[in-house]
Amino acid sequence: MNIQISDIGHVIQLAIAPVFLLTGVATKLTVLTNRLARIIDRTRVLEDRLKVRPNTEESAELETLYTRSHLINTAITSSTGCGLMVCLVIAMLFLGDTTNLPLDQYIAGLFVFAMMGLISSFVYFLREILIASRFMRMQHTLSLQQPRQPAPTE
Repeated sequence: MNIQISDIGHVIQLAIAPVFLLTGVATKLTVLTNRLARIIDRTRVLEDRLKVRPNTEESAELETLYTRSHLINTAITSSTGCGLMVCLVIAMLFLGDTTNLPLDQYIAGLFVFAMMGLISSFVYFLREILIASRFMRMQHTLSLQQPRQPAPTE
């Protein structure tokens, strides 16, 4: 196994595109975990309030937050699986090129599965955003329907 510097350079060139994809997946994971953290924080606030005073509106919001957290968790799992498979693609590119093993079909298959994971992550992320937006619109509509209290005069 005699590996030349030019061979390593070629393999690194092949691995550049998946590395950029990996950077994008990592950025997406940051966005997803930040959204999950905000959902968890709001859930804790609502749960504390509900322990003191049961409220149907806050209970409904809590149920929506549970649904959103489930969708975000699924998106995080899909993105993490995508990232793992992209890492395996990069490793197989190096392994296949340096050892002359025929890993082409495995690399292609892993890349397709990685893309399926990324697509799945985007779908769950979009579903979570749509639920959050719908809940916000519902809250806005309810606030417009409630009679306004006159402002206190001083």
